[in-house]
Amino acid sequence: MVPGTLLLVATPIGNLRDLTLRALDVLRGVDAIACEDTRRTLKLLSAHGIPRPAVFFSCHEHNERAVVGRVLGLLGEGRVVALCTDAGTPLLSDPGFLVAREARAAGFPVEAVPGPSAVTAALLASGLPPHAFTFRGFPPRKPGPRRRLLADHAASDATLVLFEAPQRLAALLADAAAVLGPDREAAVCVELTKRFESVTRGPLSDLAARYAAGAVRGEVTVVIAGIGRAQAREERIRARRRGA
Repeated sequence: MVPGTLLLVATPIGNLRDLTLRALDVLRGVDAIACEDTRRTLKLLSAHGIPRPAVFFSCHEHNERAVVGRVLGLLGEGRVVALCTDAGTPLLSDPGFLVAREARAAGFPVEAVPGPSAVTAALLASGLPPHAFTFRGFPPRKPGPRRRLLADHAASDATLVLFEAPQRLAALLADAAAVLGPDREAAVCVELTKRFESVTRGPLSDLAARYAAGAVRGEVTVVIAGIGRAQAREERIRARRRGA
């Protein structure tokens, strides 16, 4: 590893054995680890027999701006720093973008150590077309903005991937059925790669009814099919005619 490098390390989204061989080598060999939750990362290190590095500190959404200086200082000393989050790939609806951006701006090498991601895992498990997809992270909490986000994708043939909090899943599915149509195919993926993993597929109306009773437990990823390509073409033609 090149001195003064920041490494963005993907970690398992559930099953701790999903850590890649390269990530194992990186976490064993770096001078410092900045992580979203030190307790979660210590559990991962312990599971793989990796000793805690001398420099080990948190970097999460509430302190990332304050941590930037510390990371840049370590890189300036020639230290190799790994940045990881609780699960999955840093920066993707997780902390780390600000640190990575400032490290690049300061001239330090920034490398990705790819690996597990709930986005790709859910896309594969959903059974929906993977040739084109759009990832929008967590949708807005309020109904109006959430429906506007869904409307933005109403005429797209790309599969839509969203994260959602368990207690808001029912509201998201109800809005999706209303905005995108009750027959649009979708999948609700819960606790991917974990012991109680489940993937429930079906039309949005069925899924909305299934989850209307209450919140699920665990991490949730929702995958929604785009419209057919022929239909997308017709929608674009109609939109152009309306604008003429």
